[in-house]
Amino acid sequence: MFQGAGMFHPPSRNWLSPQGNSSGFIVKKTMRMDIPVDKYPNFNFVGRLLGPKGNSLKRVEANTDCRVLIRGRGSIKDAAKEELMRGKPGYEHLNEPLHLVIEAELPAEIIDIRLMQAREILDDMLKPVDESMDFFKKQQLRELAMLNGTLKDNSSQKSGSVSPFRNSMGMKRAKTRG
Repeated sequence: MFQGAGMFHPPSRNWLSPQGNSSGFIVKKTMRMDIPVDKYPNFNFVGRLLGPKGNSLKRVEANTDCRVLIRGRGSIKDAAKEELMRGKPGYEHLNEPLHLVIEAELPAEIIDIRLMQAREILDDMLKPVDESMDFFKKQQLRELAMLNGTLKDNSSQKSGSVSPFRNSMGMKRAKTRG
């Protein structure tokens, strides 16, 4: 794809797809998902979505090439700061119920698939589960213990890391003292 002087020149032969049926056009779409806080007022949806150090949400983003934003009342951790920001430009979403905004900027032929993948994953994360049966939360707690260096279980090497940031992505953990 070549862009020059503000004009779009479609490729004569498309390299994105072996069949050559890709349009090559990048499209931006957003999707909104409501979070059922009215139905489950005591459930910590934001914590479940974020996970340890935000890794659960980062994993969704890495796997789907979509950006996920938590918006609405309760989206800012500090309630006093949220109240202070309410009504200011860029914070209009704080007047709405808690929700997610899923954004993607991808080739036209895959954007809908990626948005639906993100929606399905997030749908599963937003289903409150009894703690004794909550595999997802157990994985998050295990990951948190690994990040904190407090994991006592020796079987962690068998299961591997649940972090989306494997060495192949070139990201490393921050160095800590000690």
